Amino acid sequence: MALSATLPIQDSAASLLQADSTDVDEHCAKLGRWRLSYDQISAGAFRGSFTQLTLPRLEVFREITSQQVRQYGQLGADSFGIGLPWDDYGELSCNGTSARGARVLASIDAEIDMCTPRAFELRGVVASTVLIAELAARLDIELPRAVWHQLRVIETAEAPVARLRAHLAAIQETIRNAPERLDDPAARQALEDALLVEIMDMLPTARPSDPGRSSAARKRTVDRARELMHGSGERALSLLEVCKAVGASPRKLGYCFQEVVGTSPMHYWRAMRLNRVRRDLKRGTEASIYDVAVQHGFWHFSQFSLDYKRHFAELPSETLRRARLAA
Repeated sequence: MALSATLPIQDSAASLLQADSTDVDEHCAKLGRWRLSYDQISAGAFRGSFTQLTLPRLEVFREITSQQVRQYGQLGADSFGIGLPWDDYGELSCNGTSARGARVLASIDAEIDMCTPRAFELRGVVASTVLIAELAARLDIELPRAVWHQLRVIETAEAPVARLRAHLAAIQETIRNAPERLDDPAARQALEDALLVEIMDMLPTARPSDPGRSSAARKRTVDRARELMHGSGERALSLLEVCKAVGASPRKLGYCFQEVVGTSPMHYWRAMRLNRVRRDLKRGTEASIYDVAVQHGFWHFSQFSLDYKRHFAELPSETLRRARLAA
């Protein structure tokens, strides 16, 4: 399939972004035009890297995060994305549904809410939705409507997935060993055509993975609980208040969270509040650390300090001091 003859191309030089970070917010800020926010869920020093090769029609990316992270937002307006979890990985939650063993994530103009495990690597391709729709129309391919406006785990034919993985591996090897090859317009066009061929080959066979009825019920419970947690405004809700609001016992809610998010509701909720405290401190707030901690539901200050250091590998006073120095 010669896609270069299917649609007009306005070639431009490729650009390469490579960024390393030691803070989840700094990592998130380096994701280019992606409109995503990250919260660090697991405890420990964060290490992240992001590589993005921008071609005339496509963006090819590789992302590595050392800690369990919640990612939410959008890839950007008019965005079609294919993501391949790389190597072995732990519990992955995709829009509230457990995705053990997932091989392909897909979204078309989708809201994303994903919890990734520790030591997670994702590689993939982002394109314009208009480009994908035009190609599909010209090649008489029906787009999988089930992934429209939501991030989904999809099942698809194995051969194009294997070929796409091979292309992505070769791209990273080229970036590492011979990036000058990407300066050749003919090479860029051939690379884009190869990637688009595999995507167009995958789409006709794509179907959303079925989570099952019991999984769907657990997802609804967790969605409601997280909605309360994330939208609690100035006052942090207690876990008991969340349980009462969703009509689930602490044990039942624990089962649901473990299945859907890969961690306990208590750990998840504490991690979300710690991230909120950290962002307040990074703004160089004039309030005391104690007042900020209490605002987000931490009443035992010495325990809060221990939890904060365990989670971010530094004391809250260090975070605030660095922010004030920067200001």
